Amino acid sequence: MKIRSLLLWLALWLVCVHLYAGRREVHILSANDMHATVWNFPQLAAIADSLRALYPDLLVLSGGDNRTGDPVSDRYEIPAYPMVALMNQVGFSASALGNHDFDVHSLAPLTLLSNFRYLCANMTADDSTNVRVVPSQVFDVNGLRVGIVGVIQLSPNGIPSTHPDNLKGLHFQPAKDVIGQYEWMSKTCDVTLLLSHLGYEEDRQMARLFPWIDVIVGGHTHTQLKGDEMENGVLITQNRNKLRFVTHTTLTLDSTGCSDDGVAKWHVADKHSEYINVPAFSQRNKTVEQMVAFFSNSPELRRVLAHAETPFEVPEELGCMICDAFKEECQADIAVVNPGGIRIDSLSQGDITVRDVFEIDPFDNHAVVLTLTGHELLHMMLSYCHNRKFSFPFVAGMQCVLTTKKDNPRIIESVKLLKPDGRPLDMKKRYRVATNSYIVATSQIPEGSDEHLNLLTTDLMMQFLQRRANVSYQGERRVHVAP
Repeated sequence: MKIRSLLLWLALWLVCVHLYAGRREVHILSANDMHATVWNFPQLAAIADSLRALYPDLLVLSGGDNRTGDPVSDRYEIPAYPMVALMNQVGFSASALGNHDFDVHSLAPLTLLSNFRYLCANMTADDSTNVRVVPSQVFDVNGLRVGIVGVIQLSPNGIPSTHPDNLKGLHFQPAKDVIGQYEWMSKTCDVTLLLSHLGYEEDRQMARLFPWIDVIVGGHTHTQLKGDEMENGVLITQNRNKLRFVTHTTLTLDSTGCSDDGVAKWHVADKHSEYINVPAFSQRNKTVEQMVAFFSNSPELRRVLAHAETPFEVPEELGCMICDAFKEECQADIAVVNPGGIRIDSLSQGDITVRDVFEIDPFDNHAVVLTLTGHELLHMMLSYCHNRKFSFPFVAGMQCVLTTKKDNPRIIESVKLLKPDGRPLDMKKRYRVATNSYIVATSQIPEGSDEHLNLLTTDLMMQFLQRRANVSYQGERRVHVAP
């Protein structure tokens, strides 16, 4: 009887080896931080078509931040629906949640309209939110099991970097506290992938903490990698924002026979990533091209507001103009705007349109006027940026001189507030300060000091531009770093 059982097991093993011997591949096309760049979707769809013709089981993944950046998508009746429609047409398999995917309260309907799932293991949603998100998903790719876990970044206040009002009914945990709960995937799946909106440095940290992950498809920091970026044996991929590049990842798996219950076993033998320039791709998907043209047909977005006599070449020049708009339209003494609220880096000389304004500021924040002393104003700005130089606000009605730490120039040690003529600001005097509702919600201000206006910040900018007709901010700087 024992010999018969042994022969039966041996026969099963030989059949298994015959069926599964050799190599198989998993192919993944991934994007991240697309930020509503609908204009590059015809090329993206053509890239997906070309790869899918070679690899029918192609996985198409997004590292999050699909929306916020182009008013063609952001200002639609259901905000960001055009991006979902285009992603459905391309055939996305899954998406991470990015911090900007929570913008403007439209995530719930988008999750219902998407033909793919949103993956986020470090977030839970109350039933009342109607947000349909799952922590992980397992795909059958060419007979191989590919397990994917999604995670999202958290800012120092413990939530993703979006307006806190957009997160009601949603609860978050640090990614590193939950990823370990999915180690079972490395034992039951042939490939384990982390779909991450943490940022490049945190992705490297996750690779060191969880070496059982095979691949991290990353996002959030817009880091353009060059290919085959390995950390602790884990392949990491990420691209610049706005669909400038996408990644084609090839995983080669070797058969290692069967388990005792006859299930084929595979080992990832090779990992390779290559980056594809999307705008330079020579082919365009005609159906997607027609969809983009349909969504883009908006005469209001093309309406001219003013003329830029010189180009805006850096974000601070745009920041100075926005702050001037806040200060002038709110009849304030001082204006403060967060750098993260400015979503383009430059603006060409020439006509400034309604579309340009919504590209600069897509968040539907409201204007707020605060009554603050100089000391309270400084405390608000430092509490907003957490003493990080790159987050320090742009201003109008004053100048700021930052002194940074010698051992870490990214951290602010002290700030001097000056009048526009360079004299010290009276820190005890009360000032009328114009800003936006995001800064008020994410910084420390005295209770009862704020007056919310029934105006969107984009309304302020459009009024200002129409009144000015011509603007020039070339070389304008009001935030300086002490030598």
